[in-house]
Amino acid sequence: MQLHFSPSMRSITISSNNGFIDLMKIKVAACHISYRTLFHTILILAFLLPFVFILTALVTLEGVNKCSSFDCLGRRLGPRLLGRVDDSTRLVRDFYKILNEVKTGDIPSALKLPDSFDQLVSDMRNNQYDAKTFALMLRGMMEKFEREIRQSKFSELMNKHFAASSIPKGIHCLSLRLTDEYSSNAHARKQLPPPELLPTLSDNSYHHFIVSTDNILAASVVVTSTVQSSQKPENIVFHVITDKKTYAGMHSWFALNPASPAIVEVRGIHQFDWLTRENVPVLEAVENQNGIRNYYHGNHFSETNLSDTNPRKFASTLQARSPKYISLLNHLRIYIPELFPNLDKVVFLDDDVVVQRDLSPLWEIDLNGKVNGAVETCRGEDEWVMSKHFRNYFNFSHPLIAQHLDPDECAWAYGMNVFDLRMWRATNIRETYHTWLKENLKSNLTMWKLGTLPPALIAFKGHIHPIDPSWHMLGLGYQNKTDVESVKQAAVIHYNGQSKPWLQIGFEHLRPFWTKYINYSNDFVRNCHILDS
Repeated sequence: MQLHFSPSMRSITISSNNGFIDLMKIKVAACHISYRTLFHTILILAFLLPFVFILTALVTLEGVNKCSSFDCLGRRLGPRLLGRVDDSTRLVRDFYKILNEVKTGDIPSALKLPDSFDQLVSDMRNNQYDAKTFALMLRGMMEKFEREIRQSKFSELMNKHFAASSIPKGIHCLSLRLTDEYSSNAHARKQLPPPELLPTLSDNSYHHFIVSTDNILAASVVVTSTVQSSQKPENIVFHVITDKKTYAGMHSWFALNPASPAIVEVRGIHQFDWLTRENVPVLEAVENQNGIRNYYHGNHFSETNLSDTNPRKFASTLQARSPKYISLLNHLRIYIPELFPNLDKVVFLDDDVVVQRDLSPLWEIDLNGKVNGAVETCRGEDEWVMSKHFRNYFNFSHPLIAQHLDPDECAWAYGMNVFDLRMWRATNIRETYHTWLKENLKSNLTMWKLGTLPPALIAFKGHIHPIDPSWHMLGLGYQNKTDVESVKQAAVIHYNGQSKPWLQIGFEHLRPFWTKYINYSNDFVRNCHILDS
């Protein structure tokens, strides 16, 4: 059999070997593509190619394995184009289904939970657990670790509360040494201020500051920073009020370390004739009532259901139970008009503040007939520190609170306050303060928890004049993320919160703003190893 191709390649002849018989003759059609066919082909390709490109891009971006060849891309695209699903995708979907099944319900008590991931892998390999058992073990481990972390967080908060409530050894040493110095050194007992300067204590041409504290080192920082920041320190008069046990040490410090040219007076609570039981009956009850003392000094874990609270609420509860809140020294600010009957205007400073700017302009602020010039704490850049309304301090489920107060009313800050004592004496602020303290005592402290500010928020209601927030920056004792540049710009910085700068739990990056005003060359400071690392 033979094949014969025509010269034009348009026919093929199949013949027998002898060449006489043509068995088959095949005609080949001409190779011709019309323009219409070409146009339709290009149109279809133009429609399909964008979809192919998008699918290719998605597959490439989704994949954890990089495709470096068309062969690899084909293997990736093939199952998708044919409607098939990757085995790994199906496996993940099935595992999601199993996780949803074990999400609710109790974990079998007989199931032994591993203590680590390595042990989990080992148990899976040795016991050949199915996927559901693995999911149950995973859930059990997560819940166990969450409970342990939660418990550790509460323990950390409790330890921090104890640290914040304690007196550092160095500060205790300082108080003891200065008290001993008072009894043995006549210079430590000299009159403050000297007799010739006594008239300045009631002279309203001076700028009068009041500090109430039993912390000698903290008081020295407040006085020193105020004097060093003042443009006219000779116009400053400080009235330092302390308790009876600290009076000798406090007097010794300022007698041996005068804040010249400023004038400093040190007085103990026991030296104020006005502070009798008849005038402060409520505070006497606060200090001596057994139930109140147990609330502030008792076991804070025993009465708290940790499963019904979170760490942030628990921290607030602990802070509200600081023993300082039942101290008469802490409530003393409400009696300033009576304790200083000859003064017209004063600035009250807490003992955990540092003054960084001249405060004399505060005396030029017109309070517009109000009593208390204070920074409002319901607006500001720091949403954690400057977001306080009445709802943050009061229990609005209590009928008296709900009836008399507005939860959305803006709160304000204690710690740096300008008091117009003339206007104050014409009000019933003190009586209102006492009345609400009595109501809270009768309600077993269910109206509010946090110390001296809530009754003051009520008593000063309608008597507040907001001042510029740059005068008083808060939160340095509990806001670790405080902006350092903002701290540098503030007139007064306030370490309110548990992390005081004189404690080891103080924030290291914020501590230098306070320690810069401590004289470490002082013999008492050096011998007591103040803030020694």
